[in-house]
Amino acid sequence: MKYRIHHRTAYVYAGGVTLCHNILHLKPRKTPRQTCLSAKLSITPEPAVVREYPDYFGNLITYFCIEERHESLDILAQSEVEVAAFTPPLVEFTPPWEDVRDTLNYNAPAHLDAIQYKVPSDHVILDETVAAYALQSFTPRRPILAAAQDLTTRIHRDFKYDTTATSINTAPQEVMRIRKGVCQDFAHLQIACFRAIGLAARYVSGYLQTRPAGDPQKLVGADASHAWVAFYCPEFGWIDLDPTNNLVPSERHVTVSWGRDYADVSPVKGVIIGGGRHTISVGVDVAAI
Repeated sequence: MKYRIHHRTAYVYAGGVTLCHNILHLKPRKTPRQTCLSAKLSITPEPAVVREYPDYFGNLITYFCIEERHESLDILAQSEVEVAAFTPPLVEFTPPWEDVRDTLNYNAPAHLDAIQYKVPSDHVILDETVAAYALQSFTPRRPILAAAQDLTTRIHRDFKYDTTATSINTAPQEVMRIRKGVCQDFAHLQIACFRAIGLAARYVSGYLQTRPAGDPQKLVGADASHAWVAFYCPEFGWIDLDPTNNLVPSERHVTVSWGRDYADVSPVKGVIIGGGRHTISVGVDVAAI
């Protein structure tokens, strides 16, 4: 499938901003199943400095600086992406999850990239609570994909999607207490479950296709930035899971970036001098070409 994506972020400030520095994760990355055919950023007012470079995780970052006084900021990201479908392996062909855990414990050079996704991070706090929740799915000698899909289904079933219940700083333990959240909360929770039992999982940020014409199913998270997870299995590499929608991502998911958690891949992040209070509006459209 080919998609045309428009992602607009607009800030309006109560007072003038005299200086701002920002980094953006808005250009889709290349993966074995995804090709970014084109990507363009339009920023108003025009920045004094714009630079692009890959970050530690291989995501493409755009840095910009505006040095003139401004009362608003408009960022429009436009891209065209081609995504291939994904068929997951048969669950019975994936190894028992304990074997994957033990393999990662050896710190083998072949798995060093995955091992960095085993440890706590800013938004993924590990404790016995999330481990106990995970182990309800990760029973002894269960194939890792069967256990991971069962965990995905349980999060989808046990937690209500509620855009007013949490903030970006809500920890997985608080999400478990209130049983509500949004896609980033469910992603952080599932990542915490994987890591708490010794497995590697990363946070994936991107988009969902807007509902195709004639398709009655609209996935939660369409028309906005979306988040899901990927866990590591040495024999098969990284396998994506979407706990918000209880599915294995395929051609309807567009990957922008990945990292340890949201802090590594936030679409827009920066600092400003001045401005006072501000309002922000975000709009995303993903349309099939």
